[in-house]
Amino acid sequence: MSKAIGKRLGDIVTFKRGYDLTASERLSGTYPVISSGGITGYHSEYKRDGEGIVTGRYGTLGEVYYVNGKYWPHNTTLYSSDFHGNCPKYVYYLMKCLGNLKTSDKSTVPGINRNDLHELVIPFIEDKNSQIAIAKLLSSLDNKIEINQKVNGELEAMAKNLYDYWFVQFDFPNAKGQPYKTGGGKMVYNEILKREIPEEWKVKQLGDLANSINTGLNPRKHFKLGEGSNYYITIKNIEYGRLLFDSSCAFISDKSLQRVQRRSRLEKGDILFTSIEPVGKTYLLHEEPHNWNINESVFSFKPTRNVSSEFLFMLLSSDEIRMKCKNASTGSIHKGIRITPLKEFNVILPETTILENFTEITSRVLKKIDNNQKQNRQVTNLREWLLPLLMNGQVNVDAVCEKANEMHYSLS
Repeated sequence: MSKAIGKRLGDIVTFKRGYDLTASERLSGTYPVISSGGITGYHSEYKRDGEGIVTGRYGTLGEVYYVNGKYWPHNTTLYSSDFHGNCPKYVYYLMKCLGNLKTSDKSTVPGINRNDLHELVIPFIEDKNSQIAIAKLLSSLDNKIEINQKVNGELEAMAKNLYDYWFVQFDFPNAKGQPYKTGGGKMVYNEILKREIPEEWKVKQLGDLANSINTGLNPRKHFKLGEGSNYYITIKNIEYGRLLFDSSCAFISDKSLQRVQRRSRLEKGDILFTSIEPVGKTYLLHEEPHNWNINESVFSFKPTRNVSSEFLFMLLSSDEIRMKCKNASTGSIHKGIRITPLKEFNVILPETTILENFTEITSRVLKKIDNNQKQNRQVTNLREWLLPLLMNGQVNVDAVCEKANEMHYSLS
């Protein structure tokens, strides 16, 4: 096992201030401009080429970005100008261990003083082969996450396109497997919607498709945040098809979780729906929630027996519902949708066979998305656990890979 020694950061990597580039000076191009919050645009020129590390001088302190290629480090950042023979990717992961950086900068805008950054003494593994092995291991975990995210993006687009093709364009497969509307399927004018819909399809109110619409519970006098280890999900923790179990989550105790659950009554098959801006972010529960629950700004829909969770999820995720919510939202500070007007939205309910066929297809797609998200959470937790141990020399790469093989978990 390679031992970590205390070493001055400036002897490991040298940072310099980024380059000025105003919005008016940017010209359309292919080279990323990296600011304190990551890539913020592209430019026709670049200042650096090759492996590099960029960290914010202002704003997002402590965020570290790895880049390999031609790029423009913005003047809101510090960029690596010399790795002193060390493995750049290893130094990148080493920097990610630093957490929020303290500064002695006296300016009115919080920032990182480059000289103070160089003087930090941190644990460092000098052996170059060990650096490369550590970087390779951690990169393999990041690659797994990136691949899953890419696959999920494609699956999400597939599900949305299928919904649009079947229930917006009405070109679901007819009895002969041909597109219904394009193939001359009968359309009838609906007085409520003021447009044509397929024959035998019905118009219902959104509330007719749900047995109940519940919410979570806000703390107020009911409980306190920051106690316990259960996640307290708010609108900022919900994205299409996924929950963000990260540092943005508050935590609640077991007792508080039980109290919230008595209000929300979450169970498998429910659909979460954010009720205030940004309205209409959705998540389908593929299993019972065990260590998390929602606050009062998140609605949970329980579908009726004549519709599936998958169809209701895709309906609630549709552009149609989001536009209806935008038009019906109220509030002077935080605009949002209330349950009563939401329940009164007129929506199309397809014929039973079409709905069943759609559910059969999308259930597999949505389950795959959910499985990938679960794997990403596991891999992220593993990476965050391993990162400081590897950097401090408390574990070595061979031992980690051997343990992974015993668990039939691939790190390649």
